[in-house]
Amino acid sequence: MSHREEGTCRTTSLADRGVLRVSSADAKTFLQGLLTNDMETTDGGGAIHAGLLSPQGKILHDFFVLRCGNDYLIDVPADELEALAKRLSFYKLRSDVMIDAEPTMTVAAVWGDASALPEKALPHEVLPDGTLAVTDPRLPALGLRVLLPNGTVLDEVAYAPASEAEYHARRIALGVPQGGRDYAYGETFPHEALYDQLDGVAFEKGCYIGQEVVSRMQHRGTARKRVVPIEGDGPLEAGAEVMTGKLPVGTIGSVDGTHGLALLRLDRAASAQAQGIPLKAGDTTITVRLPDYATFEMPVAEGV
Repeated sequence: MSHREEGTCRTTSLADRGVLRVSSADAKTFLQGLLTNDMETTDGGGAIHAGLLSPQGKILHDFFVLRCGNDYLIDVPADELEALAKRLSFYKLRSDVMIDAEPTMTVAAVWGDASALPEKALPHEVLPDGTLAVTDPRLPALGLRVLLPNGTVLDEVAYAPASEAEYHARRIALGVPQGGRDYAYGETFPHEALYDQLDGVAFEKGCYIGQEVVSRMQHRGTARKRVVPIEGDGPLEAGAEVMTGKLPVGTIGSVDGTHGLALLRLDRAASAQAQGIPLKAGDTTITVRLPDYATFEMPVAEGV
């Protein structure tokens, strides 16, 4: 990660994201019955981070939902856009909704020292040029997520252009996982992807697909695996397996040099730590830390 002058507000175009538009009078009710989060949150101009789950409670798609007038824009990985549109259409049945790709919009992130953000850099509604910006609903320290018309350029006096690698380095440092990079779709429960920690699930809302499994994990505290920040004594490799002796502990996801995120069995990692057994990814020794926002701990497995 390069280090820009303190007080600079940075912006990154996220070329790996796409946008879906869900419209019509039934759009809100339709999405409310499917997603892990509460669509009511979008009424005040905010955004939600949410997932669409399998009946078994595993994440099939994750995305952001922003209200735009009477429509809803879904900020989703570009390579998942078509599959998400197809799955939403499958659930449409008789609902009066339209689900269309929005090729005229691009996604960007803005972050940095809040004191350096000019007033116009903190919009909470659709601006006259069609730009829509909201605080990242997962963690305010991530800054803003911005949907803007193709060809729109943010003011470079207010925003210093940054690379996607810089954005992901910040995300990794803050301990915020991303689907497809830090956990696999169709294999991961919301608690494992930190939805319960990063406001990705509303436990008090009505029913949605997979809700019973998510609620059971919440009440029983049965999430043994979590995506957590790690640091190596050498460069980390995405996809590398983390071991304690001959016992697998998990897999590394996003990396930024010696820093990264990994989906780990926390009980095994804690047990190894208690016994003085190093965690290794190949020849690299791994240190685990919990993100600053974490309300969970690393439980030591029984028998240690």
